[in-house]
Amino acid sequence: MVGRIPVIDVTPVLDGARPAKASVGEAFPVAATVFREGHDRLGAEVVLRDADGQQRPPVRMAPTPATDRHSVDRHVAWVTPDSPGAWTFEVQAWSDPVATWQHAAGIKIRAGIDVELMFTEGALLLERTVKAGGLKRPEQAVLRAAAKAARDSKRPAEARLAQLEAPELRAVLAAHPLRELVTVAGPFPVFVDRPRALFGSWYEFFPRSEGASYDATTGDVTSGTFRTAAERLPAVAAMGFDVVYLPPIHPIGEVNRKGPNNAVLPDGEPTPSDWSGSPWAIGSRHGGHDAVHPDLGTIADFDAFVARARELDLEVALDLALQCAPDHPWVPAHPEWFTTRVDGTIAYAENPPKKYQDIYPVNFDAHPYDHPDSLATEVLRVVRHWMAHGVRIFRVDNPHTKPVAFWQWLLAEVRGTDPDVLFLSEAFTKPPMMQTLGAIGFHQSYTYFTWRTAKVDVEDYLVEVSSESAHRMRPNFFVNTPDILHEFLQYGGPGAFRLRAALAALASPSWGMYAGYELGEHVAVRPGSEEYLASEKYQIRVRDWAAATAPGTVGADLTAYVTMLNDVRRRHPALQALRNLRMHQADDDHVVCFSKVSTGLEARGPAPQPAASADRVIVVLSLDPHNARESMVHLDLAALGLPPGTTFTVLDEPTGSEWTWSEHNYVRLDPSQPAHILVVKEHA
Repeated sequence: MVGRIPVIDVTPVLDGARPAKASVGEAFPVAATVFREGHDRLGAEVVLRDADGQQRPPVRMAPTPATDRHSVDRHVAWVTPDSPGAWTFEVQAWSDPVATWQHAAGIKIRAGIDVELMFTEGALLLERTVKAGGLKRPEQAVLRAAAKAARDSKRPAEARLAQLEAPELRAVLAAHPLRELVTVAGPFPVFVDRPRALFGSWYEFFPRSEGASYDATTGDVTSGTFRTAAERLPAVAAMGFDVVYLPPIHPIGEVNRKGPNNAVLPDGEPTPSDWSGSPWAIGSRHGGHDAVHPDLGTIADFDAFVARARELDLEVALDLALQCAPDHPWVPAHPEWFTTRVDGTIAYAENPPKKYQDIYPVNFDAHPYDHPDSLATEVLRVVRHWMAHGVRIFRVDNPHTKPVAFWQWLLAEVRGTDPDVLFLSEAFTKPPMMQTLGAIGFHQSYTYFTWRTAKVDVEDYLVEVSSESAHRMRPNFFVNTPDILHEFLQYGGPGAFRLRAALAALASPSWGMYAGYELGEHVAVRPGSEEYLASEKYQIRVRDWAAATAPGTVGADLTAYVTMLNDVRRRHPALQALRNLRMHQADDDHVVCFSKVSTGLEARGPAPQPAASADRVIVVLSLDPHNARESMVHLDLAALGLPPGTTFTVLDEPTGSEWTWSEHNYVRLDPSQPAHILVVKEHA
């Protein structure tokens, strides 16, 4: 039902009831269309309540410019939660008699109409505001002095009106509005997650490849273990990563096992001993989703790996891949958890023309999710098993191939007891599914970033993920994955690796890369494919990290560049937020420019208002991996929180150079230094 002061089209509100996304310390916008009959003025504000029901100070909403029919009577405020949990917000609207009087008095008194009547009405309203309470003594004094001036008919009307329009009086009235006909919309839910849900740098590697060895005499490859993989962790931490993500660590199926480059054996041929198989073909006689591959060690070895990561301030993320090898223990124990074809056999996974003979998809529809014999209940047990072993982040493989309702149930079950546990959705699929998975509880989402390489596509996508969809899904910009080696990297040379890492790390608060990126690994299995040659998905890869990153190598250069990016991200709060990205204009069609400004708890009004000491970062980046680019860059100074005509000093983080910048600036970028990361130091 519409209230006395209509408040409609409130955002962020997801499908009427689902909580929108927020993170501790990051401002987010609350908007609503607020209007009323006639010409009287109104006001609106946002009221946040934390997980304990404690109310935060109201934040006044401000009208937005009416640029189209959707922005007429639109009001917005930026608010910032400061603790995790299930928060709510309300939009409170009211008739504002003081603002109505101020508008009328400014017209009538100057026109000599009802002068004394208007002054008397103003004095009464100011006295009512004082009686309403909540004002400090100096504020009361300002209002009483203004009321006295309004009643002083011996003074000129112009002088009395000037005192009633004084900035100090307007400031007090803005902070303590007199409310009538108060209307409340809400409460609306917002779940506030811990900071890692928003900000973090991810590094993916296969434990079986870390510390693996190759015998040139016999051709045998010996698998790495959790203990040898732990020896790689200091290098990962030194590059500035926060999360180390492990693909599945479970026993790998022995039936229909895949070979190098996804090779398949003819029916009846025995599996070669050197075929290590795909970690995503989970389960064998050695166990299932709650076991570790015997080649990697024991569960105690995994615990030691997690402990070592924690010593280095790294969190361990584990793959949750809900699929089975044909010899997984679930297959004979629960055949109802799989799809049976008319001939009685279980269907293996297919994504035509791709075939995955080593994987059986699962089926969640045999039982209600909370049934003790259901697959869903078993998955929850598996998740809690790994949580008990120190895993607080899960990267979920292909969640779009399982029922959305199942994920909603599972994520709610985990959030109810362990709200710090995070889930990343690896769903490269249609936008409605990606958005819905984010809306029902996934904390982060893989994105289309890998395929956005042209300027118009990059700019449009950055705007989309930082504003249009930010309340539904948080992006994690992975520059590559074991599945995706984009042609831009295959043919772009080291410049492509630098610029894509810079774009991912600076545009999104969460970004990630798969091991080998820092070495410039770029060879595909065949032209036109995004599959790596000798993909780690099917075989162990032996890398000599010391040689590959020795001084003067591409690996040394890219490793240093990635380290610089992560260092800059950690030192600049502006780069740790999502919704603060603003695009600027660059004349060259291969150059993009965007900025980020920190606001924190200072968010107010129609846009976050940065303090004088705010962290301001301007990124100018070339999308051309082969050639130098020159361009004029035109800045929106208001988006930077700077007055028109401001000149300011910027420090370029990659080079240490300082320049004086203004609204219009010249830049030159080349593949060796594809990005200016400019920190605003001084402005005047």
